[in-house]
Amino acid sequence: MSNEIQVDENGKLKCSIEYTLNKVGGKWKLVILWHVLTDGTQRYNALRRLLPGITHKMLSQQLKELEQDGLIIRTQYNEMPPKVEYSISEKGRTLKPVLEAMHEWGTGEG
Repeated sequence: MSNEIQVDENGKLKCSIEYTLNKVGGKWKLVILWHVLTDGTQRYNALRRLLPGITHKMLSQQLKELEQDGLIIRTQYNEMPPKVEYSISEKGRTLKPVLEAMHEWGTGEG
């Protein structure tokens, strides 16, 4: 690991922690990832029930961003009524140790 200060093409400082927080930061993304990782594949309404207080707009936005960043996989089935499921991707699975450590710390076990 290099201790050199790295900058992007615009001269802005690059930071791995900042990059990670851009991908998983905010109130809901880590919680969504935790549920999809630990509870398995989830449908949209199941996630809404698991996340009291999240709005439809916020859940939709967070799921879309997590999908775009390759952390979850959205699978749409062509049936009536439409069915969509969200599962953890291999890239998302790499966050498992971090999420488990946060869970342990939050429950007083860590």
